[in-house]
Amino acid sequence: MPPTPPPPTPYGLTGRTALITGAASGIGRASALLLAAAGATVHCADRDEKGLAETVAEIADAGGAARAHPLDVTDRTQLKEAVASAARATGRLDVTAAIAGIMHTSSVVDTLDEDLDRVFAVNFKGVLYACQEAARTMLAAGTPGSIVTMASGAVDAASPGLLCYSAAKAAVVQMTKTLATETGPYGIRVNAVAPGWIRTAMTDKHSPEAQEQTEAAMVRLSPLRRVGEAADIARTVLFLASDASSFMTGQILRPNGGVAMPW
Repeated sequence: MPPTPPPPTPYGLTGRTALITGAASGIGRASALLLAAAGATVHCADRDEKGLAETVAEIADAGGAARAHPLDVTDRTQLKEAVASAARATGRLDVTAAIAGIMHTSSVVDTLDEDLDRVFAVNFKGVLYACQEAARTMLAAGTPGSIVTMASGAVDAASPGLLCYSAAKAAVVQMTKTLATETGPYGIRVNAVAPGWIRTAMTDKHSPEAQEQTEAAMVRLSPLRRVGEAADIARTVLFLASDASSFMTGQILRPNGGVAMPW
C-alpha cells in the first residue's frame, strides 16, 4: 500500500485569486511575492507602474501567476474595475489585501486641511474602497474569503508628528472590526496587520544618520533586538489570507518585535 500523502499545508493558496494594493514596493510587494509563491494568482495594484511591472515580472520569473493593475486607490471606480477584473479572470476572488499607504509628518497645530484630506484619502478611503468592493464581490458569489487591511503600530502609541497617519490607521482598525461583524456570517474574514518599525521606502526617507538613530532606538525597545523587514509582515499577511487563520476575524495582529504589548 502506498504511503498516505501528507495533508495539504494550511498556508497553501493554490487555485485561489488575490488582489493586493500597494504591490509596487515594500510590504505590498513582499506580500504579493509570498502569496504567489503559496500558489495564488495575484492581481497587483499600485499607481507606481514601473514598480508594479517589476513585481509582476519577479513573480513570473519565479513561476507564479500575476497581473498588473495600475490605479489610484483613492479612485473608487478604478478599484471597482480592478476587483471585477481579478474575479472575472479566474471566476473567483478569495483574498484582498489593502496595503497601499502614504506617510505625512506635521505637528497637530501645523496640520493643514489638505494634509489631512490627502492622507485620509489614501490610508483610509483607499482601504475602505478596496474592502467594500472585495466584500461585495465575495458576498455576490456566496463564497468565503479573507480581507486583510494594513493598520500600524501608531494606533497603539502616540507619536509626535503623526496625527494624520495614526488617525487614518485607527479608522482602518475600526472599519476592519465593523466589517468583520457584518461579513462573518457569510464566511468572510476581515483582519488587520499593525506593523512596528519596518524597513521600507516609506521609512527610508530621512538622512542615513537619522535613519540609523531611529533604528537603533527601535532595536533597544525590541526584545528581539532588531527592526522588521517587509518579509516579516508578508508572512503575517499570508497567515491571515490562508486557512491557517480560518477561526480568526476582527483581529489586529501586531508583528512589531515586541516593542508594544497592549493589553
